[in-house]
Amino acid sequence: MTMDIDTCDELLATTRAVRRRLDLTRPVPRGVIEACLELAVQAPTGSNSQTWRWLVVDDAAKRQALADLYRRGGEAYLTTAGETATGQTARVFRSALYLMEHLHEVPVHVIPCLEGRPRDGASVTQLGGYYASIYPAVWSFQLALRARGLGSCLTTLHLGFEEEAAEILGIPDNVVQTALLPVAYTLGTDFKRASRPPVSGITHWNTWA
Repeated sequence: MTMDIDTCDELLATTRAVRRRLDLTRPVPRGVIEACLELAVQAPTGSNSQTWRWLVVDDAAKRQALADLYRRGGEAYLTTAGETATGQTARVFRSALYLMEHLHEVPVHVIPCLEGRPRDGASVTQLGGYYASIYPAVWSFQLALRARGLGSCLTTLHLGFEEEAAEILGIPDNVVQTALLPVAYTLGTDFKRASRPPVSGITHWNTWA
């Protein structure tokens, strides 16, 4: 089968971290989330471990509780960083502050998890392999959302209160939360390529020099 390269390239190039353009009023059917997760779990995992687990939160009270943790974890940081940032980065922090204020209104929160905690003092190699078993699936999930007119962004600010979040959601001790993805339909689908430095200036061949 020959893939439509232009469509694939457009999907990859325009899947943005969506915050301000999440539609806070339109419900997201569970079937859409399930379809995207079916694609996500086709992603590779370390040693074929398949230890990813997904917690989907559409209960309003639990979304509010998670949003409260998110604010505790990020308000001081986001406010200070937003005051000093400039240009495109300043816009990013403004949108992050917007998300913090409205996270409880986002219709679905998806928390990707890994079953089995890394041991204390795990090496960089071990931790790299551990998290490499979830983030490819997360990105596949986000691409699948984009293809269906939905958006998301990968956030981690609630993880400073992982134990409290686990208590809210009934997550067992041997399961590690790795992110929180706010998920909603997007206000429009006309996302553009982001401004990035030329690849020629950030790529090294065979040696760093």
